[in-house]
Amino acid sequence: MNTEMNEQTDILLVKYMLGEATPEEQQQVQQWLHENTANQQYYLQLETIWQQSKQLQAKSTVNEEEAWKRFQQKKAAGGFETAAVRTLPVKQSRRRLFIAAAAAIAILAVGSWLLLLNNWPGSNTQQLMANNNVLSDTLPDGSIVTLNKNARIRYAKTFLTNATREVQLEGEAFFDIAPDRNKPFIINAGDVHIKVTGTSFNVKSSSKATEVIVETGSVQVTYNQQTVQLVKKEKAIVTKTGRQLNKQQDSSALHNYYRTGQFVCEHTPLYQLVDVLNEAYSADIIISNSAIANLPLTTTFNQESLDTVLSIISKTFNIQVLKQNNQIILK
Repeated sequence: MNTEMNEQTDILLVKYMLGEATPEEQQQVQQWLHENTANQQYYLQLETIWQQSKQLQAKSTVNEEEAWKRFQQKKAAGGFETAAVRTLPVKQSRRRLFIAAAAAIAILAVGSWLLLLNNWPGSNTQQLMANNNVLSDTLPDGSIVTLNKNARIRYAKTFLTNATREVQLEGEAFFDIAPDRNKPFIINAGDVHIKVTGTSFNVKSSSKATEVIVETGSVQVTYNQQTVQLVKKEKAIVTKTGRQLNKQQDSSALHNYYRTGQFVCEHTPLYQLVDVLNEAYSADIIISNSAIANLPLTTTFNQESLDTVLSIISKTFNIQVLKQNNQIILK
């Protein structure tokens, strides 16, 4: 495997983890992950280092250039499973990304990477990953999880014998948790932690925010030493730019679109529907007129095409729908 291409692949994967990748690069990484299990294993190893390195970031004073060299040397020594991993090209220069990647590789510079990989190696974990289709599956404890497109969860093979039932989530998923008061179910979505014993709720974790919406039972959400308790028709939001955990009322059913195939709008502001349509159809819809952004819509779209949905929106609010290049503009 070419050393320079290895390096480019690592940089692009770090960009993806940090939310720095362009839409084109994100799609490239997602396709790469879906190619084979070797690619997924490689990414899991790199991500484990990144997650653990955040704890050392404040204490470490690492020369990024030297750290990167040590990173490549340790990989060459056999620490990573790279034989079957296809490399990815990267457009951005390596030097520009050293500062962003320093936290992820700082742990390698202080020689702790092998210990970390032994504590949470890919070989000791189970993974569920949705590709371009929604995936529903049953966990070992009987809990049911539905993953939205490109979402995934990981959990230890000792899931049933641990003191808690713990999973890590990336993306969006709906959980219907099997009750067990002796073993709380814990979901780690970045820095946000959700604790339950038996309930159903939706969690959406993205580069912009993490959102938890409860359908039944109650959920405890913790972030940055703040904790809130949620019950039915309540949600918690943590934005990446802020440091606050906000609790709100929420009676919307729109978040269920990927499970039900329906877009249920109940006095739903147009901008919220547009956000979901962009996700569901991989579209780029823009509201160019702020005066129409909060127009409320009450209807149900049942597996209609995007063109049909946009046509109904246009007729309902008497607004224009323009298509320019790859964008759809509402005005």
